[in-house]
Amino acid sequence: MSTIKALMNLKGRRALITGATGGLGRVMADALAELGADIVLVDRPGSDFKNITDMLNRQWAVNIEHYSCDLEKEVDRAGLIEQITSSDKGLNILINNAAFTGTSELHGWAVPFEDQTVETWRRAFEVNLTAVFHLSKGLAPLLKVAQGANIINIASIYGMYGPDWSLYEGTAMSNPAAYGASKGGLIQLTRWLATTIGPQVRVNSISPGGIFRNQSEKFVLRYEARTPLGRMATESDFCGITAYLSSDLSKYVTGQNIFIDGGWGIW
Repeated sequence: MSTIKALMNLKGRRALITGATGGLGRVMADALAELGADIVLVDRPGSDFKNITDMLNRQWAVNIEHYSCDLEKEVDRAGLIEQITSSDKGLNILINNAAFTGTSELHGWAVPFEDQTVETWRRAFEVNLTAVFHLSKGLAPLLKVAQGANIINIASIYGMYGPDWSLYEGTAMSNPAAYGASKGGLIQLTRWLATTIGPQVRVNSISPGGIFRNQSEKFVLRYEARTPLGRMATESDFCGITAYLSSDLSKYVTGQNIFIDGGWGIW
């Protein structure tokens, strides 16, 4: 019987993380590097790869690479797939973390339903769902021959639940239709992939609840009051689930959508 320490060990495995320079991406990269995995960081052109690379190099004796890729562009995604598959380094773990969240200034996004635009809907789906399909399909041949191969998709509680609009009253925040719909599609794609590229590759998704990022005080207080654990999430709350799903600790777990939401969905 393997020990827990042995099951957690990712030495000799290689993990690719999209959206790697963001708060959640950095935490997941750090967690996997601590367990011994070599890390491939992927994010948009102009991202601060140096800061996260320096941080990982200071703390963990693993190999770190980074690639710029605009996941909204099919040609960029194809180029990334070619770069990864043409190397002789293999791939054991794919974490589809990048997401199109937009900003309140983006036309047709954080606005009332009647003002949301088809163009912005399409852009969100391209990153949140189509890019995941494209990368998973393109990198599946590498994963299928790798030890402990798995894909982790970062979904959302809003892929399963409708928004409580009372949380947003009196704030500049919103919850666009394209976000929830694309995350719901991502959860179903996770299940579809699990039955399609298994047993060689396990596929699971994580649905985070709200992560504290200096949102409006009104929103934070309302959100905390609605959450059984009484607070919003922090990025560090996702270290454990990342380690679990990426490693052999979860070697008989596939097709699951795991909520990390402080109990949000149990009411």
